[in-house]
Order: sequence, then C-alpha cells, then structure tokens
Amino acid sequence: MSDTAPILPAAPWTKREDLAQLASVLGMDNVRWVGGAVRDTLLGLPVKDIDAATPLRPDTVMAELKTAGIRVIPTGIDHGTVTAILPGGPVEITTLRHDVSTDGRRATVAFADDWREDAARRDFTINALYAHPETLRISDYFGGLADLDARRVRFIGDARQRIREDHLRILRYYRFQARFGSDLDAQAEDACAELAGTLKGLSRERVAMELLALLALPDPAPTVLRMRQRGVLPVILPETGPHELAGLDILLAAERDAGVEPHAIRRLAALVPALPSIAETVAARLRLSKAQRARLICDAERGRTDAEAPRALAYDVGMDCAVDRLLLLGESVAEFDGWDVPRLPLKGGEIVARGVSAGPEVARTLRAVEAAWVAEGFPDRARVLELLDRQIGG
Repeated sequence: MSDTAPILPAAPWTKREDLAQLASVLGMDNVRWVGGAVRDTLLGLPVKDIDAATPLRPDTVMAELKTAGIRVIPTGIDHGTVTAILPGGPVEITTLRHDVSTDGRRATVAFADDWREDAARRDFTINALYAHPETLRISDYFGGLADLDARRVRFIGDARQRIREDHLRILRYYRFQARFGSDLDAQAEDACAELAGTLKGLSRERVAMELLALLALPDPAPTVLRMRQRGVLPVILPETGPHELAGLDILLAAERDAGVEPHAIRRLAALVPALPSIAETVAARLRLSKAQRARLICDAERGRTDAEAPRALAYDVGMDCAVDRLLLLGESVAEFDGWDVPRLPLKGGEIVARGVSAGPEVARTLRAVEAAWVAEGFPDRARVLELLDRQIGG
C-alpha cells in the first residue's frame, strides 16, 4: 500500500478497542475494513455496521478468534463469512473471494488471496473501498473515491455483466443512487433499463427488501419516477401510474410538514391504488409480513372522510394507520399531538349490574355507548355513565 494513499478520517468506530483487538489477533495486515463503514465515514455519515475482509480462511479466522477468547459464529461460512461478537457490536468477517459461476440469483465463489480480486466482484466502486485497521490508509482499486466525491454510483467493470451476475443489483443501484447519487452514470442507467426484465426471476422477499429500503430513504420520489420511466418499476410494481407517483409527492410533502419520520409501507401505499384488493395482491406478491400486509391494506382503505374526525379514525383503525391515511391524503396530523388513543371506561359487567340481561343485549348496549362516546370526542367516565343511563332508559 502506497504511503501516499488517502487516509480514512478518524471516527468513533475506528477508535474501538475491541476492533483493534480483533485486527491484532488476526494480524493487522490480514484485515481490512470494507464497504459501508468506510464509505459512510468518508461521507461524514453515522456508521451502523462494520464489515471486514481477510485473506485468512474461515476456519482459521474462527480458530484464532476462539483462542483469543472472542466469540465467533459461522453465520455464512459456506460463503466465507463468520461473525465476531464484540462488546461494541458484531463484525462480519469475510474471506477474500472471486466468483466461479453466477446465474443472476446466486453465485458460486472460491476463496482468493488478492485484495483487488475481491474488490472486483463487488457491485459498486463506492462499496469497494478498503481501510487498513492500523494506518487507516485506503485501498481504492476502481476509482471509488472519485465517484464518491462526484456522488456517482457506478458499477465495477461492465454494468450489464455485473447485473447478469446478480439481478438484484438493479434495485441496489437505484437504492444507492437515491441515497448517495447526484451525478447519473449513463452506463448504469442504460444497463438497468435493458435488463429490467431479469428482476422477474428473483425471490419476492429479496425484491421487497430492496424496494422497502429504497422507499425508507429521505426522498425516494425522483428515483422512483426514473425507475418507472426506464421500465424498472413496472416489472416489480405494475400498479403504479402517474396518479400514484403524484400521490407519493403529496405524501412526502405532508411528512415533511408534519415532521413525521418516513415509513416504507406508508410510502408503498402511496404507490398502490387505494383499493384493498389491490393492496392485498401487492402484499402477496412481495411476500410482506403479516403486520406489513395489514398496514398496507388499512392504508388502502383511506377516503376523504378520514380527515373529518381524525381521532375517531385513530380509535377505529389504530394510530399508525390513521397517521398514514391522513398523510396520504395530504392532511394534517396535528390533532394527534400529545394525544393517545383512549380506552372506553366501561365494562360489560357494569351494564349487567344495571339490570341488562347478560348476552347479546349487553354487547349491543356497549356498542351503542361506545359509538356515542366516540361521537362526543371521548368524554370522561362520568359522561360515559350518563350515556349508559340514557341508552338503558331509552
């Protein structure tokens, strides 16, 4: 490594004693921090996950760490990845690799000994930056530093070939471009458009993971629009048309005005016509979790009347869905500030105690009192008892 190589700026994670110990155990020259931690540090962004690369084979890594008293788990040992459990957080350590064969969904890899060879199999230049654990000098084999300065997301080597190796890289490109990019790379844009149809062969879970990660970013709208223009979005979300794209803009503006944190399912709801049956279809196609599916369908049930009584809406559908539905309509959620969804201060036993026979009549009375209570804006228990007396007396 050249003495003139750029040096990674110091960051809290670069000063962690547990990371220094890990590198010392494996040998300082046998470890490089790689990927997101290096990239985000260079951009001055907070770092969540630490990944390391090493020429050491996985069994050697595990043996060395265990001997040093560091707990290690073989999380992906077939592909050369083990995870060291450290006081400051887990670290994935992956043996240098090169691809033997790929089919667009999975790759067969072989271990390697050359850092550049390992870098060559990564997706984007900005993700192929390596930092020495002791000197923090950066190894940049494919111009990643220049691309990072230009805020350009560029495939390593031929973009079409890289996408043919792993079709998911199309969606990863758009996610990274939405997060880091400003200067569009023509080769990457054309390759993604040309090979968009290959996304049909991916597992639905992988597609959903990337799509939701993109939608959770601060401002995904320009990227989503470009995905539709280039024929990528219709492959994975054909329901989205100009009306839905406009709806995403409305939602993003409402979120900003309200100071509400982004939520991927809320934003997905903006891209899906407001019909529960369509939301159900999308949820099934993307293999969403039970909770995600329920929220998407609830969001799809929105209507203009939702804004007439926001608190009653929240009581009916829950706070999360109520906030979603109002924001999707471009409405204010100010009525929820400092307010929690209350519980009806009345039990069925109290109705029986007032002479109503146990059974369906109690349930009917409870529902009637509840409806009046909600209509009056959730008054206190004293008023609830008045409503009960009126219902029984009526």
